[in-house]
Amino acid sequence: MALSIRDLSLALRSGELSPTEHLRDTLERLRGDTTNSVVTLDEERALADAATATDEIARGEWRGPLHGVAVGVKDLVDVEGLQTLCGSDVMADSPPAAADAPIVTRLREAGAIVVAKLHTQEFAYGPTGDTSASGPALNPHDPTRITGGSSSGPAAAVAAGHLALTVGTDTGASVRTPAALCGVVGLKPTRGVLPTEGVFPLSDTYDHVGLLAGDTHSTSVAWDVLSRSGGTGGGIQLPGVSGVRVGVLTDPYWQAADPDTRANVAEAVALLEKQGAQVTEISTPMIDRIPKTYFDICNAEAYATHRAWLATRRGDYQPATLERLEPNDHITASEYVDAQRARLRLTTAMRQACDAVDVLVLATTRQPATPLHATTVEIEGKNAPVRMGLLELTLPFNVTGWPAVSVPGPSPATDGQFAGLPVGVQVVGVRLEERGVLRVAAAIERA
Repeated sequence: MALSIRDLSLALRSGELSPTEHLRDTLERLRGDTTNSVVTLDEERALADAATATDEIARGEWRGPLHGVAVGVKDLVDVEGLQTLCGSDVMADSPPAAADAPIVTRLREAGAIVVAKLHTQEFAYGPTGDTSASGPALNPHDPTRITGGSSSGPAAAVAAGHLALTVGTDTGASVRTPAALCGVVGLKPTRGVLPTEGVFPLSDTYDHVGLLAGDTHSTSVAWDVLSRSGGTGGGIQLPGVSGVRVGVLTDPYWQAADPDTRANVAEAVALLEKQGAQVTEISTPMIDRIPKTYFDICNAEAYATHRAWLATRRGDYQPATLERLEPNDHITASEYVDAQRARLRLTTAMRQACDAVDVLVLATTRQPATPLHATTVEIEGKNAPVRMGLLELTLPFNVTGWPAVSVPGPSPATDGQFAGLPVGVQVVGVRLEERGVLRVAAAIERA
């Protein structure tokens, strides 16, 4: 069961639980992890930080709702004194990070205790979570299933009840998809709001730092603390969606393959409408051009990062990563510039198409968690590609840079091959920023 920042924070501030006790319990959980979500534990520093937090709280020096809370970060993010392995043998001999990434600095300033580096798809280059030098991450709901990726460990660690908050990255799906498949909340904020310095890049154009937590309130608290100077966790908006304009996307592109996933989205929209939201159908005729633009840019930027290593350390990559990286050597500078210009045009066209609504509500993925290493899955008599089913509904909002959150849908999948598995519903901000998007997500979550 996922931990709540609200409950943890109340227990820590009241003295019912000390940060040291909480940290020791967390370390025990992480040492016993069965999802392969843990890469490195920073035990010595975390215990020292917990002792400091215990003393501060005892003196009444309260830093806010993350004070004394153990957190983990995806192993793409630099933590001083630890290697950033990126899920790859290419990085096995890399030196420890000389400094914390700015997002880690923000966590520490808020009093959080950074205890673990967590599993990632190799170099974040894929949405499944089952390709890494350390093996696949395993879904806590069914260890024969993928977690989704590339923030595989952050999602699994929250879903398994190890941590109340984790930090991931999202370049096309990588916070929202594992959140959906593991049944937790995953926030991809507006591009650029959380710093990406000190985070190994996949695509400079599309990379976002994001947050994963067990519920929307926890996510909202963490967002309020980490997104602005002096954030205290007290800037959460009151609940309610009365008057919010909700867009439902009608183009075939946006439809989920799995019938339970489609039903969950319809149920979520009906719940919002029942609570006073105004529902409008939206058509996005430009959508079929967005994936190509996304991949032209992302693949070119990824290849540029890895070009030298592909020449000198090819054997250290996982075969599935090589299969995706190497074909990108043909992308020309002109094609890349054309794609960047197309991105700007398509973002404008998407904005115009969605101008009448505040948020969009749609599925996060085309299907729930599939078996480990499966490349296709049969749904309603058709072979559905797994990787694209985990990417296509999320990547448009990395192109536009809009905030988006995946929240567990009102019901799990009910029967067939996905029975009992979580289903993610995605809420995307068109006119609402992150707190507004989380408010809408909370109205679905509370059902």
